[in-house]
Amino acid sequence: MDDVDTKLIALLRANSRCTVADLAKALRVARGTVQNRMAKLETDGTIAGYTVRLKPEAEGHRIRALMSIAVEGNRGDAVLRTLRGDPAVETLHTTNGRWDIIAELRADSLEAFDRVLGRIRLVEGIASTETSLLLSTHKV
Repeated sequence: MDDVDTKLIALLRANSRCTVADLAKALRVARGTVQNRMAKLETDGTIAGYTVRLKPEAEGHRIRALMSIAVEGNRGDAVLRTLRGDPAVETLHTTNGRWDIIAELRADSLEAFDRVLGRIRLVEGIASTETSLLLSTHKV
């Protein structure tokens, strides 16, 4: 990846519906260059897909949280497999340091969120957890 690819990805992150013509103009390259680079980035898996961002109040899952998870011994793979199957788990990240896994959780209500917490805390291989509700999100 070169500077043009990096800028192209940044533009697509800001607006994945941007036209090829607008991308070419912003990058000061030909439309064909943009189309070829996008095709290459898609083919090699750098661009895995395009998505829609919703404002938080438009989403059904209004309760969001980050759960830090400490895993017992070498049970990380088993815990990850179990968490991947949970519909309330949005993303999973393995980390170093005090916590082994960070999970982003979503639920429709506090009552549903309480059930999610109870279910995840019973997963075999989880030693301890710490959860923080996400109150607001700010773009960097």
